[in-house]
Amino acid sequence: MTQFTLSALAEKLGAELVGNGDHLVSAVAAMDKAQSDQITFLSKAKYRPHLATTAAGAVMIREADRSYCNGNALIVADPYVAYAKVAQLFDTTPTAASVGIAASAVIAEDATIGEQVAIGPNVVIETGAVIGDHAVIGAGCFIGKNARIGAYSQLWANVAVYHDVIMGEHCLVQANTVIGADGFGYANEQGRWIKIPQTGAVVIGDHVEIGASTTIDRGAIDNTIIASNVIIDNQVQIGHNVEIGQGSAVAGSTGIAGSVTIGQYCIVGGHVGINGHINICDGVHITGYTMVTRDIEEPGVYSSGIPQLKNRDWRKMAARVMKIEEMHKRIKALESK
Repeated sequence: MTQFTLSALAEKLGAELVGNGDHLVSAVAAMDKAQSDQITFLSKAKYRPHLATTAAGAVMIREADRSYCNGNALIVADPYVAYAKVAQLFDTTPTAASVGIAASAVIAEDATIGEQVAIGPNVVIETGAVIGDHAVIGAGCFIGKNARIGAYSQLWANVAVYHDVIMGEHCLVQANTVIGADGFGYANEQGRWIKIPQTGAVVIGDHVEIGASTTIDRGAIDNTIIASNVIIDNQVQIGHNVEIGQGSAVAGSTGIAGSVTIGQYCIVGGHVGINGHINICDGVHITGYTMVTRDIEEPGVYSSGIPQLKNRDWRKMAARVMKIEEMHKRIKALESK
């Protein structure tokens, strides 16, 4: 079991210690459930009353909350960020595969395998592929021809990385994700669909995390590009030739059509739909269930959609919406008089 003294945690976080620096903690817990061998955090003022009753061995708090805490505390700039860093120290999640190459793995003779690599059972690595040092390839993964997986990156079970895909260092890809499948490119000739070969690739930067069952399509001509420090949730669809800028985040079940450019440090909420060939500037926050149909040229928060109502109220509103065109014509007629 991993344990840290509060003094050691304070040093790692650059925090000010209040109380007993020799006190040992071994896990992070919610404030109302934490015990004396655990540490907790206060990130929202509305939970401040819990400071008086928590049994936690220590609390990570802001300077503004110091006077409300009677026990051990670590004074930090952002308790939620401090929680994330401390949780990493106590993390017991296993790796996707143990160091070494499983006997059932099938690896092309000319593939390049780095040092201290872990390759799980039934992995297939095709010709020309490169696996960086300390990379972890989980059971059942497919690494296509000439694909490159950077050092310290980890792929969980059944991830498919198609040919020519480039993934940077320290990336994390959850199970069943597909990177580099064909984009949705077709021409129509008198009702018959003609497939357009998708000859681009996918290029992923460093420190990118991709959730389970997400799909990132390869480019039609140019590459699909995911910049460094991007996080992508589960079951996200990213179309061909999309570009997502550094530090951006995309939440679950979002669909991004082809040739969309998303700037740096954007946040895209869950179930968002973004039409193709749209440009979104840096610093945009799109709330959940929004439909983006045109360019966004100014930073800020954007929303669409209707929050839930009681059914009878929604039916009334829907009935009125159906009459908007009639009402518009009547208003124009009145204005003309």
